[in-house]
Amino acid sequence: MKQGKYRITANRCIAYKVWRMDLEGDTSALDKAGKFVDIAVEGFFLRRPLAATCWDEKGFSVIYKKVGKGTEALSRMVPGQELDIITGLGNGFDTAACNRKALIVCGGLGASPVFSLAKELISEGKQVTLIQGFNSKYDIILNSEFKDLGIQPVVVTMDGSAGMKGLVTDAIDAIDPDYDYFYTCGPAVMMKAVCDKLQGPGEASLEERMGCGCGICYGCTCHTKSGAKRVCADGPVFKKEEIIW
Repeated sequence: MKQGKYRITANRCIAYKVWRMDLEGDTSALDKAGKFVDIAVEGFFLRRPLAATCWDEKGFSVIYKKVGKGTEALSRMVPGQELDIITGLGNGFDTAACNRKALIVCGGLGASPVFSLAKELISEGKQVTLIQGFNSKYDIILNSEFKDLGIQPVVVTMDGSAGMKGLVTDAIDAIDPDYDYFYTCGPAVMMKAVCDKLQGPGEASLEERMGCGCGICYGCTCHTKSGAKRVCADGPVFKKEEIIW
């Protein structure tokens, strides 16, 4: 992991209460899809952990939802401002576990960390089937960006305002996807349902409230078959078979 100063180049609303921030700076620690960053926000004691949506040699992007005072402060920041950020945190997804055909199932902001995963899988010559779940059409993010990668996302909304009406598990039943490994990220109740439903191996990127973000405080532990694990340092990605929901 690396700590440094990053300059905001863009910060804009992309969906209902959802913002995308683009930052310029050192991305050498972002070497694997699924890793996250920890952002210091002036006036707040704890940093804000956010998934790295995508990156290149010049900078990276994060997507966040305005839900509290910290993210409210982030949403008011403008291009040119600098932030103190720790990058390259977490273990990331294991793309080598997928042989040829990957299934990605994400819900809400879970689309953010799996975007770089999809890019990585495609760069390795693997086929990607993507199911995206949202509450309504106003919450949809990264749909066009996934299409630019050559993926045709299957969209599901709870209210039926876009795509199929229902849950991501309904979409799994409807399309009966062909895959040899799956990845999931989103609300815990959704990921549990996905892991319970899908046969075969896979992994989930968990979300927990974090204190330090680097494994010192043990404030984000989760239950696994091998004992308590820190989501920030031992995860956030865990194999399906080791998670105790």
